[in-house]
Amino acid sequence: MASTYLSRTASSGSNQIYTASCWVKRTGLSASTTVLSTGDGSADNNARMLFIDANDKIEISYYNAGYTYEVTTNRVLRDTSAWYHLVVAVDTTQATASDRIKIWVNGVQETSFETSSYPSLNATFNYNSSAQYIGDLRGSGIYSDFVLSHLNYIDGTAYDASAFGEYDANGVWKIKTSPSVTYGTNGFFILKDGNSVTDQSGNGNNFTVGGGTLTNTEDNPSNVFATLNSLNYTSSAVTYSNGNTKGTYPGFWIASQGTIGGMNGKYFWEAKVNSGNNANLFYGICRPNIDLDTSPQNQTGVICQHINGDRYVDGTYTASTAEALVNGNILGVALDLDSATKTVKFYKNGTLLSSGSSINLTSTYDNEFVLPFFAGNNSSASSIWETNFGNGYFSTTAVSSAGTNASGNGIFEYDVPTGYTALCTKGLNGE
Repeated sequence: MASTYLSRTASSGSNQIYTASCWVKRTGLSASTTVLSTGDGSADNNARMLFIDANDKIEISYYNAGYTYEVTTNRVLRDTSAWYHLVVAVDTTQATASDRIKIWVNGVQETSFETSSYPSLNATFNYNSSAQYIGDLRGSGIYSDFVLSHLNYIDGTAYDASAFGEYDANGVWKIKTSPSVTYGTNGFFILKDGNSVTDQSGNGNNFTVGGGTLTNTEDNPSNVFATLNSLNYTSSAVTYSNGNTKGTYPGFWIASQGTIGGMNGKYFWEAKVNSGNNANLFYGICRPNIDLDTSPQNQTGVICQHINGDRYVDGTYTASTAEALVNGNILGVALDLDSATKTVKFYKNGTLLSSGSSINLTSTYDNEFVLPFFAGNNSSASSIWETNFGNGYFSTTAVSSAGTNASGNGIFEYDVPTGYTALCTKGLNGE
């Protein structure tokens, strides 16, 4: 969450050389994202050791009554459906100024910079002589919203990206889960395969959760799960949180799509009803290129169910006797794109709806990616969807008793129907 941060107090170490490596999945854009910083809470004497600025560019800088150094990429990081591997190596002992700060994204070194003011030769800074923060800029209460995995910090050695990642047989940059590096006095390795802040480097440099809730997620660099897509709007009226798994809707009808869809395969996902007015929610599937801002539920290319049981199929409304959903209910959606007759089925608390539980897809969806669809309208009361595409949480609430899932992809509250899997990269690849 945006108010969650981690901190620890560093001890004496190198104040000239460090390396930071992490995998990060952005959720909010056009806002500062502090992966790692150090400082005393004031505006001065602080290092942005691994930082994404409000223009979505990587910024490595040191501020002390003005910037002592600042290097900012021209590259922007704006894909909220992807994990980025970021590596920064700082070494002020290098004779060539441009060698004193190096940045890699997904294994490729950055060479184009908006700002390139490097530290002076042999300069020293308080990298290891004050508090270190993750998710909070220098301890100032300026929090960040992102998902983070495999954060390595190296005290006293500058490594390149190949120490933490490598290319697979298909030329895809992948994670090294146990890098062979020397961590130094203040080095640490946290958030390895989970949300543990216990240092895995052997140094015992553990972090403390300073506020908010540090939530685990099945979504990771090796298996990316669907979330709600914050990028496909003509307006930005939906407020996303909890790693873009929760959507809070405005005072007019507007819809969210999932970040992952399929043209074949069988997929399952869940969501929890959270609305002050149960007339204000729809759920189902859609094609990619629909208008999400203008009565999205009754368009061609949308099949959706109202939580009172009524439905729209490609703009045709049908009243249904299917039982309604109420606050706290968990709906399930099973999408079959493999059978001769493609279908979408709806569940309530693990049981197929008694009426209208299965809807046939028309030829409108042939040769199209089919995406999850959620719509809300906050005109009279709160309208919120809390989705679970397999992360095992509804917002910050873990599933109470995980159901069976033969595919092994994702954690769901209720049993995943036989032959179905989560909307994730391994699920799409049949793994």
